[in-house]
Amino acid sequence: MTDIIYHKLKKILINGGFIRVRDAQKKGIHHEYLRRLVNDGQLVRVDRGMYRLTNAKQSKGYSYAQVSKKYPRGVICLLSALRFHEFTTQLPWQVWMAIDEKTRLPKSGSVSMKFVRFSGKAFTEGVVVHEVDGVKVRVYNPAKTVADCFKFRNKIGLDVAMEALKEGRRFRKFTADELSKYARINRVLNVMMPYMEAIF
Repeated sequence: MTDIIYHKLKKILINGGFIRVRDAQKKGIHHEYLRRLVNDGQLVRVDRGMYRLTNAKQSKGYSYAQVSKKYPRGVICLLSALRFHEFTTQLPWQVWMAIDEKTRLPKSGSVSMKFVRFSGKAFTEGVVVHEVDGVKVRVYNPAKTVADCFKFRNKIGLDVAMEALKEGRRFRKFTADELSKYARINRVLNVMMPYMEAIF
């Protein structure tokens, strides 16, 4: 019976990714089978209530996929979004995730997390969904990410925000209009304008 369950899980996780206990139960797989497959070395427990196939390949966005599976309503933001879009020299050791201001602060799991509260349009606008390791990963687009860096400049540093602006412009990740749109949403247009005028 365990072999049958393993092959069923293999089909579900064909593109890599993760399965949570509650998702497995919805597909008729009892959590006891997950435990047995871990003991047999066919599954790996990557976090509380979350598993992946032992031989699954890990992409460079593996940690983003893992946290997005655990917190599907969160959005990859700030330093992690810059890294995702590949226009920064920053190497964050935590995954930065935006959560709605009314959401209870989640507990971190095996991946070190930095949660940042956003509200209204600052939370909902500029979200793009990418598929990473079979998981839908919500990330702010490049223009929104740069505007966020200026909004949270006291948290991440003005030098990081300026680097993001310069590198994003150099790699043509956004237009001035896109940047202005998100700067207005974040109420940092006046702060950003002198820097924008210098590079556009």
